Amino acid sequence: MAAAGTAVGIRALLFDLDNTLIDTAGAGRQAERQVKNLLMSQHGYEESAADLVIEKFNTKLGKEHANSSTKIDIDEERTLFLELAIQETNGHKPDQGLATECYILWKSTRLQNIHIPDEVQAMLRELHQSYKLLLLTNGSSSVQREKINVCQCEQYFDLIVIGGEHQEQKPARSIFQECFRLLGVKPDACVMIGDNLKTDIEGGVNAGVCATIWINNNNGKLDRESAVPDYTVKSVLDVKDILENIKCKF
Repeated sequence: MAAAGTAVGIRALLFDLDNTLIDTAGAGRQAERQVKNLLMSQHGYEESAADLVIEKFNTKLGKEHANSSTKIDIDEERTLFLELAIQETNGHKPDQGLATECYILWKSTRLQNIHIPDEVQAMLRELHQSYKLLLLTNGSSSVQREKINVCQCEQYFDLIVIGGEHQEQKPARSIFQECFRLLGVKPDACVMIGDNLKTDIEGGVNAGVCATIWINNNNGKLDRESAVPDYTVKSVLDVKDILENIKCKF
């Protein structure tokens, strides 16, 4: 018999990390502001030039994940991204010293602003009384482990699976199958919860989970190519109410 408050048939919940449980985007914006202030106040950059450095850095960051590898030193790679962004902006020779200074500030500021809100922590503790919980996050091992450590995620989850530590990342079916194996549950006994329609929702649908819950905290829109989530909520805090009324596709 299912425990009180537990959806019948559901045994495990798979949670995404970035912009689902933690505001990675917001922390990134805080870090960008600090780098912009540094460039303007200490290195004589005009605001438009500082903004362009940040824009170019973000463009390079956005392309990083497609080729992520545990063999790559992410800190070195991202410092190079900033060095190139600075060089492309001002047309000068490479300035590794400035790039290193900016990257250290960016990284430290971002980590300082990453945390699981108290109310989300309380929700995870409550859900853990009724379900197995697994954290499934894409990204390189070193970057995601730093976030996980600063958030002290281990206490809330039975298992943590990082895409960069496996051959394939979300939405690949293989990494979901590995999660089911580690949990000792069938796909249709799991719910996938995340903010990304491609990696989280499409990945969960293709892997055969019982249901997907899309955390649409950015007022995103479905398009014809999007996987269709079973449930859509504004905040991860709404997941508990969904779970109490969920109808699985058995």
